[in-house]
Amino acid sequence: MRTVLLVEDNENNRYLFTLLLTHAGFKVLTAVNGREGLEKARADKPDAILLDIQMGEMDGYEVAEHLKVDPVLASIPIIGVSSFAMPGDRSRALSAGFAGYIEKPVDPEFFAATVQQLLHEAK
Repeated sequence: MRTVLLVEDNENNRYLFTLLLTHAGFKVLTAVNGREGLEKARADKPDAILLDIQMGEMDGYEVAEHLKVDPVLASIPIIGVSSFAMPGDRSRALSAGFAGYIEKPVDPEFFAATVQQLLHEAK
């Protein structure tokens, strides 16, 4: 069973994403902000991190920067999940080292399969 750390500040999104990923066979750890996400990543070393881009206190790009400079965490694939849907947002995330990018609102029917596909491609 693959473990995914979900860093998402919106309670409804955390609930939905956790439900969909758990149903697909993932073990899901959650964090409500970037700082907690970094702490849990260091403590639990998940197989992948789903990272909300737009969060208060520390946005997803800043969290990713911290992850990428940590030798223990740098190889963990990061998938950005964001309501930003402008043409350059996906390429910005990929340029920042994200393994993939999923736009919100997510399609519940395909969300877990998209995560699985992106993790497969990140190997």
